[in-house]
Amino acid sequence: MRLRIATCRPLPEPDVDEEILLEALRARGIEVSVAAWNDPDERWDERVPTVIRSTWDYIHDLPAFRAWIERASKSAPLWNPAHVVIENLHKGYLLALERRGIAIVPTELVAARSRGLLADVLRARGWDDVVVKPAVGAGSFGTRRFRPEDGAAGEHHFASLVGERDVLVQPYERSVEGHGERALVWIDGDFTHAVRKSPRFGEDPERVSEAIAIEPDERALGEAVLADHRGDLLYARVDVARDPEGRPRVMELELVEPSLFLVQHRGALERLAAGIERRLH
Repeated sequence: MRLRIATCRPLPEPDVDEEILLEALRARGIEVSVAAWNDPDERWDERVPTVIRSTWDYIHDLPAFRAWIERASKSAPLWNPAHVVIENLHKGYLLALERRGIAIVPTELVAARSRGLLADVLRARGWDDVVVKPAVGAGSFGTRRFRPEDGAAGEHHFASLVGERDVLVQPYERSVEGHGERALVWIDGDFTHAVRKSPRFGEDPERVSEAIAIEPDERALGEAVLADHRGDLLYARVDVARDPEGRPRVMELELVEPSLFLVQHRGALERLAAGIERRLH
């Protein structure tokens, strides 16, 4: 059994799950290699299935990444599947979730090269403490928080982003400082665990907890989010935060290349390896 893990080179930050996943796969007799998705010397037309894991630089060349998805998925299975990945590249999916009745963090999508100001969005929405980030992003790229006293800095950052890409504006959910943003990890048919993530902006390093139990209302929200995709997914991550009334809301749905925090939960690691092995058979 042969398998490729898709990554990028250089990695913008370490993928702490890579080595333990490779070990778990090789222990099952799987011949696995790691290749950058945009490596011109990699033979993506070979009939070797691919699992997307840490292709975190795709945000800088989305057309090329889309072309790679099409190429890699024509010759052999791609996990997650191409249609799932393509639909999840742009965070406008949040508005699609909202139309389905899913509770999301309130989100304003501002189209690239729009002429308005950040202040216009805040005035229309009644917000004053907000997060501004690219609609196509990974990690904390371009993600900044702006308070009322940050008016000039906020306008500058907003203008620099919207000048070349779609942008999301969301209210800052203060619950991320206490209860925390919760990343709910789903692997091969079920949620396995969660971690608590600290707020992360710009070049901040990612800080996460050990594995924690998933709260019942957060699990119910996650199940509703994934209801339309369950049969297609090898992995998923649903990031949630609580609103001022304490209700969980979706911050992001990660179906392309999310960190799955396998170091924090060995059972999740084995479940992922087993799911891959079954698919290869």
